[in-house]
Amino acid sequence: MSESRTIKVEALTRVEGEGGLHVTLDGDVIRNVKLSIYEPPRFFEAFLQGRPLTDVPDITARICGICPVAYQMSSVHALEQALGIRITPEIRRMRRLLYCGEWIESHALHMHLLHAPDFFGVHSGIELASRFPDEVSRGLRLKKHGNELLEALGGRAIHPINVAVGGFYRAPRREELQRLIPDFEWGLDAAIAATRWVATLDFPDFTRDYEMVALSHPDEYPMNEGQIASTAGLQIDVADFEREFEEQHVAHSTALQAVRTHATDDGNTGEATCYHVGPLARVALNFDRLSESARRTADEIGFDASVRNPFQAIIARGLEVIHAYEEALDILRDYRPFRPARIEYTDQAGEGCAATEAPRGLIYHRYAVADDGTVTAATIVPPTSQNQRQIEEDLRDWLPRILDHDEDRIADDCERLIRSYDPCISCSTHFLKLTIDRRPQ
Repeated sequence: MSESRTIKVEALTRVEGEGGLHVTLDGDVIRNVKLSIYEPPRFFEAFLQGRPLTDVPDITARICGICPVAYQMSSVHALEQALGIRITPEIRRMRRLLYCGEWIESHALHMHLLHAPDFFGVHSGIELASRFPDEVSRGLRLKKHGNELLEALGGRAIHPINVAVGGFYRAPRREELQRLIPDFEWGLDAAIAATRWVATLDFPDFTRDYEMVALSHPDEYPMNEGQIASTAGLQIDVADFEREFEEQHVAHSTALQAVRTHATDDGNTGEATCYHVGPLARVALNFDRLSESARRTADEIGFDASVRNPFQAIIARGLEVIHAYEEALDILRDYRPFRPARIEYTDQAGEGCAATEAPRGLIYHRYAVADDGTVTAATIVPPTSQNQRQIEEDLRDWLPRILDHDEDRIADDCERLIRSYDPCISCSTHFLKLTIDRRPQ
């Protein structure tokens, strides 16, 4: 009779969402690893259909409370393409400023409260703060800066309401943004110090052969524009995303998993493979476009942009926080109220797509609209669904290294790897119950 052993974690801590992991073993041989998303899907794509396109930015912002800007920006870019809207350079620059705010608040939260505790054997940011009060306080202040910028430009810190198709409903007054400058000057130095701190953490020796995928732009660090590139040589327009990447249903999960299809010019596809999106991918493909302070800090701490250790994503996040502060300061110091804040347009039938870089990685939206301005179709591919297959493969390689531990330690170590991705699982679903089925050989 097969002997089984079950390890359960009813809810994965310090991530957004719930789900489960099922591992099947024959002795010490891993036969199957399934990242199971078991809660019902939330059907955002379906209930956008039939609604006015003006509702889309506010509705998609509700997909995630940590990175609402990424969903808003992806949706407005795609809808503007469908309607033939051309925004002004001033609007474009302010959208990058809004993105800086989101990267700062999201990355600072993950670095200090969600990921760093794993390196010190504590279970929460509160426990970590008792040991490193200055570092955690600094991280909370960095997050506050990001939230304040979102509030000043977006109307509120969570689910901003000032974002519109065509631009913004209102351009902020100069003094609203100028008052942020002293804090952001402090924040730039603090972000450098925080990145130096996380670079000293004890990282597991775990290197993977990822295909890194991210936006790439010739002139700037990519946030909301660029082509889709990969470390395997892929370079495509965003319009070709659905030719090269495909969401697939798997029986063990209610969430779709995205894979790379390796499509050829004649329409054939090769064996589907997983890929990695997120800050490690962005840094690997765009290191030379990071800000001067970020590149200098990377050199100082000896960070290799080609690193493939998922646990070291915390350093890449730190570098991106430095970049976001430096770019935000450039925009804040030079800001003048602009008109028009929003480009007027006429409803018309059309289809458009866009990709931006959420803090957690590449995010893709496509919409079709009718001539009365209602949405007739919507496709949203969040970064966590793109990483899910890769997380499974990482766990398949990670588990043999930890199977001699007790049940609680194995569960903790699996969570630790998953948290390195900063998965926002509720963007499509929720997460973690871990089940290990041991079958003796």
